[in-house]
Amino acid sequence: MKLSFLGATHEVTGSCFYLEACGKNILIDCGMEQGKDMFVNQEIPVSSTDIDVVLLTHAHMDHSGKLPLLYTQGFRGNIHTTGATSALCDIMLRDSAHIQMAEAEWKNRKGKRAGDHVAAPLYDMEAAMATSRLFVSHEYKEKFVLFEGISVRFIDVGHLLGSASIEVWITEEGVTKKIVFSGDIGNLNQPLMNNPQYIEESDYVVMESTYGDRSHGEKPDYIRELTDVIQTTFDRGGNVVIPSFAVGRTQVLLYFLRKIKDDKLIKGHGDFQVYVDSPLAVEATQIFHEHMLGYFDEEAMALVNKGINPISFPGLKTSITSDESKQINFDEEPKVIISASGMCDAGRIRHHLKHNLWRENSTILFVGYQAAGTLGRILIDGVKEVKLFGEPIQVCAQIRQLTGASGHADREGLISWLKGFLTKPQKVFVVHGDDQICEMFTENIKEMGYDAVAPFSGMTYDLAKNVCVQEGKAIRVEPKAEAEKASSVFEHLVLAGKRLVAVIQHNKSGSNKDLAKFLGQINSLSDKWDR
Repeated sequence: MKLSFLGATHEVTGSCFYLEACGKNILIDCGMEQGKDMFVNQEIPVSSTDIDVVLLTHAHMDHSGKLPLLYTQGFRGNIHTTGATSALCDIMLRDSAHIQMAEAEWKNRKGKRAGDHVAAPLYDMEAAMATSRLFVSHEYKEKFVLFEGISVRFIDVGHLLGSASIEVWITEEGVTKKIVFSGDIGNLNQPLMNNPQYIEESDYVVMESTYGDRSHGEKPDYIRELTDVIQTTFDRGGNVVIPSFAVGRTQVLLYFLRKIKDDKLIKGHGDFQVYVDSPLAVEATQIFHEHMLGYFDEEAMALVNKGINPISFPGLKTSITSDESKQINFDEEPKVIISASGMCDAGRIRHHLKHNLWRENSTILFVGYQAAGTLGRILIDGVKEVKLFGEPIQVCAQIRQLTGASGHADREGLISWLKGFLTKPQKVFVVHGDDQICEMFTENIKEMGYDAVAPFSGMTYDLAKNVCVQEGKAIRVEPKAEAEKASSVFEHLVLAGKRLVAVIQHNKSGSNKDLAKFLGQINSLSDKWDR
């Protein structure tokens, strides 16, 4: 029984782990990399046709986004996960396919004019829909036999509707070991979601470390902070634009906004409008409606039992078509606009940013993690100008963050989850965190007495013998754009050199005085750069 670490090693996205046990090839997650790619990921060491099954922690694209690609490469096994995750993946993978196809079409239109090669989508809609048919749903705490010698159970981890830690029991050649994959560990006291459920025993633990370097602090007053942002922005006559992940963050925001409207906390702006401008978010919200029982926390269920929908209210408008989306920006009344994507790298949010970033009276409010290299992170870091749809846009709007509004546990939450194990695991593998954070959190829990390591992609560990059989490699990704830019500049320099030779030949019959002056200029330039 061996475990190989492929993705989300010293990085936050692209989760993928490969488990060999009882003659079976198993993937835990098969995620897409988002934001800046820091390290080269090792490929899955076997053909996709040889993968027997996938275990999926939750529906976010950095955990599930490459499943249709796996299908196109020949995978035909089952994908085991919770019922809510199955339902969310059905819409999210189709949405991802739509984005892949649209981007390829745009690149091909642009590339055709430049004579570039034809771009192909990572996968298409047919692959996404076929992948959805491979899902097998399970309830929380339902222990089932995956294969002879391998049993599995999903435990609520409080990150997203249907999100789970995965317990895997393996018995091979008389040796039994248990391994737990944390998935993304939820923040404590989140609206709608239960707190992460603790697991009491395991030989090995693979755990995330997204916020392993910081504390969210005391529980924020989300309602007060969001009310303050809306009130001050509306009083200026501006819009509150919220880049939000369509699944999870959007529904939490609707929960807050329902409370703000019910308590009439916004003064002087009547029954203000809230727009959810994302077809995916609209579909996801419907799935939240359908999967309340068994997934929502006690507070939300208390509302449901009173006949109150926790994530719906008067003044809530949804936008499905492009025309409906465009009309939002023709409405001059102050409003709240919730749109995807949450990191501003794609989707309709970029249109709303184009219409609002330059307005001093508007506010852009971030409510989730922003990966390095994304437009969201760039805006938070204080950039003064961005380019959207080829047009430079001045950043004059207020840029705000909702304090502590994260679906991920902070350092204290991660440690609390780890301490839930009554005896220390034989090994803790720290993944799903930025490079330095992975190392920092690993050192922190080592000081607490845990045997821990932050693997790089390619590391393989023998679970039966508790020994590393192959170290991972920290191969950094060559910054492609910079490399291409440098290459392009050098090529122009070579052309300039050739032109200089041509100019010298052209002046062959010039006067000695002029040639001597020219020679001096060339030698001076050469002396400056010959270092």
